[in-house]
Amino acid sequence: MNRRTMIKVAIFDDSDRFRNSLHLLLDGSPGIEVSGVYADASGLEDKLAQCLPDVVLMDIDMPGINGIEAVKRIREILPSVVVIMQTIFDDEERIFQSLQAGAQGYLTKDASPLKMLSAIEEAMAGGSPMTPGIARKVIDHFHKHQPVENEYNLTPREKEILLQLSNGQSYKMVAASLDIAYETVHSHIRKIYQKLQVNSLGEALSIAFRKKIIS
Repeated sequence: MNRRTMIKVAIFDDSDRFRNSLHLLLDGSPGIEVSGVYADASGLEDKLAQCLPDVVLMDIDMPGINGIEAVKRIREILPSVVVIMQTIFDDEERIFQSLQAGAQGYLTKDASPLKMLSAIEEAMAGGSPMTPGIARKVIDHFHKHQPVENEYNLTPREKEILLQLSNGQSYKMVAASLDIAYETVHSHIRKIYQKLQVNSLGEALSIAFRKKIIS
């Protein structure tokens, strides 16, 4: 790989030991040129103009401008630059703040040298490199927050009636609350039982809560 096609990498990290070891790793790797090494993100615009990186390895927890704020600024200054967050933190809040700020990847600092090098290549190829533990948290988050499909096709009114019944209201109270006839409530309940394939209100409510039809 000639110099014109080398990946230019800038390192931002306030840990002298980690910053220097990372610099040593990357500087000796084929296809990579370390164009800037910085202990903080102060004067970010000038530093980026000086080193013109393709990839930025950004520490989250730095004095002054933290890594998440720095990513936001990079997106404004050089939106084409790829940013990979590096941190000892793997809590969900920091992960999603980083990704929402515009980071393309998120690695913990205990990632192996091989993982670090492959992450740079993957990010440059359009991927979103993450260490396995981080990827698992991202997947779990989207599973937890994924909208529940109404697989039983209950109507909004049927769900509303179930919710009121779950709060201990009688059929008459539900009818009065929704300004509908008592017989209409009965009709809705029959349809709910058919859709949920149950024969009692207790069974209907059990399925409704378990499947998150109501909550």
